[in-house]
Amino acid sequence: MADSPQSIPEAWAMLQNELDLWVESGKTATFWWRDDDAVEETPQIQLLDRLSRDMEVPVSVAVIPAVMHDSLVQFLHQRDNFTAMQHGYSHRSYALKAAKKIELGGDRSCDEIQAELDRGRRLLSTAFGEQFIPVLVPPWNRIESRIYSTLASAGFSGISSIWARETACPVKGLLQVNTHLDPVNWHHDRGFIGETIAIGQIHQHLCARRQAGGDIAEPTGILTHHLIQNDEVWAFCRTLFDTLNRHPATRWLNAREIWAI
Repeated sequence: MADSPQSIPEAWAMLQNELDLWVESGKTATFWWRDDDAVEETPQIQLLDRLSRDMEVPVSVAVIPAVMHDSLVQFLHQRDNFTAMQHGYSHRSYALKAAKKIELGGDRSCDEIQAELDRGRRLLSTAFGEQFIPVLVPPWNRIESRIYSTLASAGFSGISSIWARETACPVKGLLQVNTHLDPVNWHHDRGFIGETIAIGQIHQHLCARRQAGGDIAEPTGILTHHLIQNDEVWAFCRTLFDTLNRHPATRWLNAREIWAI
């Protein structure tokens, strides 16, 4: 695998070269886009819609059922570039003392979590109809392994977290497809992680897929957070999407294609 890029031009050249290698090998570099924490119609989700339409890239929004507003339902219903997934239930942490935030685990039983997730799935299915895909996105991208076996019983056919998946199906009937770039710097004022780091994250996953060091069948996922990301992140995403769209190796997937629903 190539070394980390030392400059912004080097990073973009590295990504271009990697995509060229996909063409030479006769493979298609598939991508998909997930955006988390959707609750209501806001100026930020309008920006998300504009970027999606300008770049002709479908986007799946992870919706928090317990705090979802009617305005979001009406907004998405008018737009065929969106699909909806389930972002936990309330995005509330039940972590044990001194542990990292987690909703799908912590001090609650599997039965309690399953019942809540099932309630959320029913809410979203009723609200969004065919726009809703029964895929669970764990808040904070964290889920305890004991919860996986309850998801099929709660009506889910998929799960999406972050970084390269360890297995395509954690349990029977549950397809996992993750995201592999998060451009938000969560440890420093929620700013931008920077172009070299962001492109490096994408390159790492693409390179591993092509060289069979990773799971070639898992499309490379871009994760955004429309409510909190700054102008630098928005600008980077536009440049990235435009760059990928211009390359013959790339193809964007709709989440419905990924989960074949």
